Amino acid sequence: MDKEEKIALVMRKPSCEVVTEAELAALFETKPHPSHYIGFEISGKLHLGSGLVTALKLRDFVQAGIKPTIFLADYHAWINGKLGGDLERIQEVARGYFKSAFISLGLEEGEIRYVLASELYDGEYWKEVLRISKDTTIARMLRCTTIMGRTEKEAADCASVLYPAMQVADIRMLGVDIAHAGMDQRKVHMLAREIAQRHSWKKPVALHHRLLMGLQGPQRMGFEQNASEDVAVSSKMSKSKPETCIFIHDTEEEIARKLRGAYCPERVAQDNPVLEMCQQLIMRDGKTPLRVERSAKFGGDVEFWTYGELEESYKAGKLHPADLKGAVAAWLCKALEPSRKYFERHPELLAQIA
Repeated sequence: MDKEEKIALVMRKPSCEVVTEAELAALFETKPHPSHYIGFEISGKLHLGSGLVTALKLRDFVQAGIKPTIFLADYHAWINGKLGGDLERIQEVARGYFKSAFISLGLEEGEIRYVLASELYDGEYWKEVLRISKDTTIARMLRCTTIMGRTEKEAADCASVLYPAMQVADIRMLGVDIAHAGMDQRKVHMLAREIAQRHSWKKPVALHHRLLMGLQGPQRMGFEQNASEDVAVSSKMSKSKPETCIFIHDTEEEIARKLRGAYCPERVAQDNPVLEMCQQLIMRDGKTPLRVERSAKFGGDVEFWTYGELEESYKAGKLHPADLKGAVAAWLCKALEPSRKYFERHPELLAQIA
């Protein structure tokens, strides 16, 4: 596989930005198997935005020769008060449910490296956290706390201010070539690149994927000064709102029911979460059609091979929201079947996070 093919895999949807493409190209020229990391707070159940998006992208990376790492950020979850702030429970869930959830999506150990954050943390790590903190203003740290799902004013305790410095130190200590996350993590990745350049450390390529919108549709909560960034962060699929997200182990009935209630205004494509799933997940490779089954009375069955064709038909009123939702539900039921069956066999793991 040549360099251009590898870059195309890395940038396949839902990827939306790489900083920078020139650095990514140079990386592939000098290193056949670059290292990668994506980190996760240990909190609630995995859904489409956290689980399926990660699985799709990491499969792309493996195909491109990249060596991915899933970083199970137990201390970060502890600082952010997840799972009641119980560190022992957080670590149990990290080793049990959370790791197993990714494995159920096809991210097997061997191809994917799993690292529990606290096992990396030694004296050298905390020295780097302090060094990074000394190199960063409090104002800059507060701007980065949006990675915790908080506005700058909501950074409630001193540990929260250290959270971004810890994430930069994670990247430094892992020595990764590619730091990967959703667009809500962009600020801390830019900080990591600046700190690396200042100290002549390895500067990671920063790769960001689109945040999948929750089924409730567009929201604004004041996370960002930029309106479009605020909508992207505030509207993202969230496990704290179960009816607005699809979990990777939801039943077929639950998937269909949640899709039926999803925000999907007729003829409106902008900020439409159901159409977004088609663009970012179902039709991401340009080779997989969306099949819509409907009665002859409403035009009969139809296949859309490109997202542009689908969007045009939807905006013209030729495709009804109910038919679109049914087609997306059918695709998701099939795509998530391995996870659903995995947790049917291992209910004790799902019970950890209930």
